[in-house]
Amino acid sequence: MTRIVVPDDFPIAISGTPAEQSLRSLGDVAICTERGADQEAELIRRIHDADVVLNIRGYTRFTANVIAACDRLRLISIWGTGTDNVDFAAARVRGITICNTPGVNARAVAEHTVALMLAVARRIPSMDAGVRAGEWPRGLLVQLEGKALGVIGLGAIGSRVAMLASAFGMRVLASTLDKDDGRAAAVGAAHVPLETLLADSDFVSLHLRLSEKTARYLDEARLALMKPSAFLVNTARAGLVDRDALLETLRDSRIAGAGLDVFHEEPIRADDPLLRLPNVVLTPHNAGSTAEVIDRGLHQAVENIRTFLSS
Repeated sequence: MTRIVVPDDFPIAISGTPAEQSLRSLGDVAICTERGADQEAELIRRIHDADVVLNIRGYTRFTANVIAACDRLRLISIWGTGTDNVDFAAARVRGITICNTPGVNARAVAEHTVALMLAVARRIPSMDAGVRAGEWPRGLLVQLEGKALGVIGLGAIGSRVAMLASAFGMRVLASTLDKDDGRAAAVGAAHVPLETLLADSDFVSLHLRLSEKTARYLDEARLALMKPSAFLVNTARAGLVDRDALLETLRDSRIAGAGLDVFHEEPIRADDPLLRLPNVVLTPHNAGSTAEVIDRGLHQAVENIRTFLSS
């Protein structure tokens, strides 16, 4: 019987759901609901005898060492879009198939992106805290209408963000790694070089996959192109931005602020300098955590396993 392991159902996502019932119809299933899959040795212990792994959390890293220790492993089915937690070269050598659920969370993440734009531009968290503390904070706020949004990456999420921004009356600029092929125009955006986007945008939103090509895509030089009044929003991957350069840029108010749902270390450490910056709004990498996304995504991840096993 096929051995299927979910090594990282923490916090719980699949346990007790209809998707779990579907998964159990496909083989001998073990679901681990305790923290620990972020540790290499523990992950190996959990999946060393697995034929199939259903990966729930991005903190689970399928390194070359992990893959080498799992002789039976044939498939890693990822719940979500990101695949940067898998060593593809090691998986390729072993003939392991990798699949994900692209686009399932696109609308939810796009909504969260706009929410972060509003939260940081309108200073909603700090004003809420002030009112609760008996203060009556005033001051001018920033509205979206009439501003320029720069969208870097026009996949399912970036394209949806562009469409939502247009509804706010924003002018949308777009930059892509590959040829545009009319994608920008299709969502009401103007395709421009990255340097132009950074210099002209009032908000910059990242929607690229993390890879060797895109790691530290926004480095010190590129961050320096942004307006002092501009805001950066990242609901993609923290590694797309040079961490030290971002901290210095925010500390020195070279940009107005940032809305971040992703971090270079997750969960974020209690002593992380980001926590002390007043011009940053932070959420715990949960932009796509809605009931609708969880339901559709888990079922798709299970169906990917079903398709693989029946082929």
